[in-house]
Amino acid sequence: MDHQPKFFENLSGSGKAIGVLTSGGDAQGMNAAVRAVVRMGIYVKAKVYFIYEGYQGMVDGGDNIVEVSWESVSSILQIGGTVIGSARCKAFRTRAGRLQAAYNLVRRGITNLCVIGGDGSLTGANLFREEWSGLLEELAQKGKIDEEAVKKYAYLNIVGMVGSIDNDFCGTDMTIGTDSALHRIIEVVDAIMTTAQSHQRTFVLEVMGRHCGYLALVSALACGADWVFIPEYPPEEGWEDTMCVKLSENRARKKRLNIIIVAEGAIDCHNKPITSEKVKDLVVQRLGFDTRVTILGHVQRGGTPSAFDRILASRMGVEAVLALLEGTPDTPACVVSLSGNQSVRLPLMECVQMTQAVQKAMDEGRFDDAVRLRGRSFENNLNTYKLLSQKKPDAELPKSNFNVAVLNVGAPAAGMNAAVRSAVRVGITEGHKMFAVIDGFEGFAKGKIKEINWGDVGGWTGQGGSILGTKRTLPGKFLEKIAEQMRTNNINALMVIGGFEGYESCLQIYEARSRFEEFCVPVCVVPATLSNNMPGSDLSMGGDTALNVIVETCDRIKQSASGTKRRVFIIETMGGYCGYLANMGALAAGADAAYIFEEQFDIRELQANVEHLTEKMKTSIQRGLVLRNENCNENYTTDFIYQLYSEEGKGVFDCRKNVLGHMQQGGAPSPFDRNFGTKISAKAMQWISKKLTETYRKGKVFANTEDSVCLLGMRRRNLVFQPVTELKKETDFVHRIPMEQWWLKLRPLMKILAKYKTSYDVSDSGQLEHVAMHSPKEAETGAI
Repeated sequence: MDHQPKFFENLSGSGKAIGVLTSGGDAQGMNAAVRAVVRMGIYVKAKVYFIYEGYQGMVDGGDNIVEVSWESVSSILQIGGTVIGSARCKAFRTRAGRLQAAYNLVRRGITNLCVIGGDGSLTGANLFREEWSGLLEELAQKGKIDEEAVKKYAYLNIVGMVGSIDNDFCGTDMTIGTDSALHRIIEVVDAIMTTAQSHQRTFVLEVMGRHCGYLALVSALACGADWVFIPEYPPEEGWEDTMCVKLSENRARKKRLNIIIVAEGAIDCHNKPITSEKVKDLVVQRLGFDTRVTILGHVQRGGTPSAFDRILASRMGVEAVLALLEGTPDTPACVVSLSGNQSVRLPLMECVQMTQAVQKAMDEGRFDDAVRLRGRSFENNLNTYKLLSQKKPDAELPKSNFNVAVLNVGAPAAGMNAAVRSAVRVGITEGHKMFAVIDGFEGFAKGKIKEINWGDVGGWTGQGGSILGTKRTLPGKFLEKIAEQMRTNNINALMVIGGFEGYESCLQIYEARSRFEEFCVPVCVVPATLSNNMPGSDLSMGGDTALNVIVETCDRIKQSASGTKRRVFIIETMGGYCGYLANMGALAAGADAAYIFEEQFDIRELQANVEHLTEKMKTSIQRGLVLRNENCNENYTTDFIYQLYSEEGKGVFDCRKNVLGHMQQGGAPSPFDRNFGTKISAKAMQWISKKLTETYRKGKVFANTEDSVCLLGMRRRNLVFQPVTELKKETDFVHRIPMEQWWLKLRPLMKILAKYKTSYDVSDSGQLEHVAMHSPKEAETGAI
């Protein structure tokens, strides 16, 4: 992008006052958003006020509206819920209540509001904004404020952030709290699966979502549930028989447990509720299975926010302050939200109207419209779920006569197994014979290859590591043997799930085509590496799980440091030469610094960091956290930095170090990684099917073009297939990283929130977009 960078330094908040409130139901991550608004506001020299207890506090005034400092938001990043409280407020629904609220704000000079809540809270804020000038005039007539105040505070700026665990707000891919709620659900499902397995039980799980089935749908995808009930997609007439047949078929296939997920707002096609008890009774009566109901309830709202929610909320909070600073009397109230991994601003009322249109469509029985209005992400989830959950009878499956092999390459990454399951099941649905290769290309050369069926991959989504086994070995050494195995097993296409080695392997296979005709087949690589260092993709599976491990560890370490006081921890993260984990981990854990290879540093910077921490120890926040990527500098090692900090901080703070190591590679995959792996892999397999049909000539597959060896990656907002040869020019092969990395733009964000002076390029923000309803075709080509 050849834009002239636009920096926010010329946006001054001097003389402005910002009020921040949380309203409606609480959601994990709200505190991270509050922290970002306060710190960014203070950073640009604005005054920032907490408004306690939502709109109730705004109406009551007094001690409910308090100016805050930098330290006021210390240590709240890892706390769930909202520290400034949230309350339902009847008074604000009346004009008299809003008049009182306006008076309380004007008295403090607050004309910028940042509202974190659901669509009801945001609609209320918009009405308040529209009435603002009238309210001020009424206050002047009553003699409560003078004419000068009416002129000075003539307009109210409003920016919203959506905090809702249901993800029920149109226009945004993810609302604050949704990912954390999914973490809670998946933790419970994983735990229930072990007990259900022991007793051959069926579990019916009820999750939140009175009007929106997002949580139920995505958790069903992430745990491979047998059946899901959501408000937007009621089951067809006679669903009772269909479901019971499916459950008994699964048992017949030696599956020892069944999981059924019910959204609390689930309905049938006649708009009658489907409750978890009703489902349980049905299973018991018809099948006689031992069945239990678990209602998750408010567990889903609780607990510490996930890494994703902290980063999302921190980005949104900073963006909200920028939007307020740029606001004019003509700027409509906007919502800052996420599309793909891009921050966007959308007109608040357009989003609210679209959200209400979903409910209207559901009330009128137009369920296809409701799904489409929910957005591309929701529609993709639903389509993928339909594809993977029910196996068609063999007689109904097409017969393609193609054999497709799936293998893992590189280091293990959380989500790999979900991706294999998805590839195998989509492949079978498309009519292919699926083969699993054990132990990567090394295993391939040794003939470790076997056919894999639908039932073989059941229960794989929640498993960490790589069940197929994976090796870093590249195919270059064994090309002849691999070609022989491909010939013997008549393999017509390859799907590689792996990291940088996976990408390099596909390059080697492409380059070997002139010598081995067996490699003239469609090949697709799907990014799976916790380092997130793949060219052609902004994200790769495994990264989110590793980030959560880093953040959980940092939370514990910070707690220990708070107890002992005056202690700084140096934490080493993985990632090879890619600083993604160190940088994003630092942003999510509220660290003071992160050393990465991509941003070279010298002894002067290390010295400045020590001085910064020395100053910090004089405040009420007497602890420090510093992250270091394992390969950020060959001489400034973790030991060196630890010793330097220990020496320079003598008498002021002491130091400890922690190398996280392979902890970051293990553990159950996060909901995001399961979901990302499942969807990206399904899409890759559909591409392979298309390529097989296109390249089938005279009884055999012959694919020798560049675009028949592709990497499927997420670019900004879309999933894109890119020929591996084209990606060569974007890759630094020595350090195994892409030459340009999107997340480096977020680096100043971490520094600002840790109180460093820095430049922040805001060229990508500031554009108000419109909410567009997409066509059904777009869901197939579009975002995850």
